[in-house]
Amino acid sequence: MTQLAHPTLARTLVPRSSLVRDAALVLGGAALVALVAQVEIPLRPVPVTLQTLAVLLVGAALGWKRGFAALAVYLVAGAAGLPVFSGGTGTLLNAEGALRPSLGFLLSYPFAAALVGGLVQRYALDRQPAGAALAMLAASGVIYAFGLTGLGLLTGLRGEALLTAGLTPFLVGDALKIGLAALLLPGAWALVRRR
Repeated sequence: MTQLAHPTLARTLVPRSSLVRDAALVLGGAALVALVAQVEIPLRPVPVTLQTLAVLLVGAALGWKRGFAALAVYLVAGAAGLPVFSGGTGTLLNAEGALRPSLGFLLSYPFAAALVGGLVQRYALDRQPAGAALAMLAASGVIYAFGLTGLGLLTGLRGEALLTAGLTPFLVGDALKIGLAALLLPGAWALVRRR
């Protein structure tokens, strides 16, 4: 198996690893996602939020292990009732007591963060905007695969109706989020190199 040779942004900024530092990075990543989840455009059945922007940035900055852990902590916090999900909710259930239609999207987050983090660590894709965008596009594919599958299972939507509810409203916004994140990461690396 090939080594993940390239350090992440977090590893470069905090080179000494310890349980306390790793826990702080993981909790900070989960808190960032919780914070931006509150920026919401209400849309049914799945709202538009900035969560995916944070998921991509957290995965790329922390790497695959800590990125996965941060998003797992985020999900556990929400499932435990903390108001970390969109709209300040803290449950995997909707108002009617059924599983949220966005559950598949939420469950994808640790895997998407791990994928973008792994690609960054293996190929240093976060150093240039095009590379960062490629890694984030792949991670977005994971989010859509989980999200559309979950949405279809939970709502019974199929075909065009499923794509209209779970894909089409998000494409432009996700392209903008990927573009922004792909510019922020190389910018952050440029600042780190100047230090």
